[in-house]
Amino acid sequence: MNQSNRAVQAQTTWHSVCAAHDLVADSGVVVWHAGEQVALFYLPGQAQAIYAVGNRDPRSGANVIGRGLLASLQGEPVVASPLYKQHFSLRNGCCLEDPGQVLPVWRVRIQGEQVELSRA
Repeated sequence: MNQSNRAVQAQTTWHSVCAAHDLVADSGVVVWHAGEQVALFYLPGQAQAIYAVGNRDPRSGANVIGRGLLASLQGEPVVASPLYKQHFSLRNGCCLEDPGQVLPVWRVRIQGEQVELSRA
């Protein structure tokens, strides 16, 4: 790890949001963090096993993203909104069909037995 990465790591504040055993493989779990609903997606066996995006669908305004269907489109891990079926990248929150729609994204990690978030 270079000096720049160490500085960013040192400045990052992590917050515990749930226990690792609360995650459901290949599905979403919603947690409350800093006044917002955050959808956590656990994809065991993937290079990056856990993702965190906002639970509020920007098109409908409903808090439903955590109930969306997971898929991979052109190698990109995505969640499909259960209402209008638009696909959001789990990596950066961007909607594949409409770049004007974006979900907030958090850094997420499993630290010991806890799942922790930090604003990306």
